[in-house]
Amino acid sequence: MRVVTVKDYNELSKAAALEIAETINNKMDCVLGLATGSTPEGTYKELINLYNEGKVDFSSVTSFNLDEYKGLPAGHPQSYRYFMNSKLFDYININKDNTFVPNGMADDIKAECASYDENVAKHGGIDIQILGIGQNGHIGFNEPSEFLYMNTHLTNLTQNTIDVNSRFFDSKDEVPTQAITMGLGSIMKAKKILLLANGSNKAEIIGKLVEGKISTNIPASILQVHRDVTVIVDESAAACLKKH
Repeated sequence: MRVVTVKDYNELSKAAALEIAETINNKMDCVLGLATGSTPEGTYKELINLYNEGKVDFSSVTSFNLDEYKGLPAGHPQSYRYFMNSKLFDYININKDNTFVPNGMADDIKAECASYDENVAKHGGIDIQILGIGQNGHIGFNEPSEFLYMNTHLTNLTQNTIDVNSRFFDSKDEVPTQAITMGLGSIMKAKKILLLANGSNKAEIIGKLVEGKISTNIPASILQVHRDVTVIVDESAAACLKKH
């Protein structure tokens, strides 16, 4: 696990975008694993800038998103499909037919999950997976638990995650309580993983991720055994690290 510490969120976003752009430039038809939320939003802005400067071409790129809320249609302002379109896809030359997000409105959720994993495999797997990390150590919506799932699945969101995500909704009651998410096995199959974290509220969990033990109570800790993980953190998020 390689840890890169940068000054602030802007530097983090630029560093992550350059890493992603380099992956694309080295393999024009690469497969991106994308995440939503406030952490990668700056990275997507920087990727748009790189595209506008002619430094990266998305025309042959395929993408798969980590997760989607159950019960939110693609056009809902808080759906992750809507997020990806409004924060990235609408501003670059990616073919939206090649951008995949779990269908939170699927009638058969189990079949949707199986199909999603099959589609990733059909495209040759994910070349670089972007991750954020929750304060409780979740990645995607793989929450702390006695048992963790390997494949894409439907999961119940913890109260902590619902509380954190409620800032995006008009009220806490509107936050979905379930989501479709790639499992840890699906995430670990990515050839390279780029985990981003900023702010003092992420310092404690970053310390546990990088220097702690592997535990189902910290789902992200399984990344310690992945062959190619880069953690990019700003100085605030790196505050609890002793070795970096």
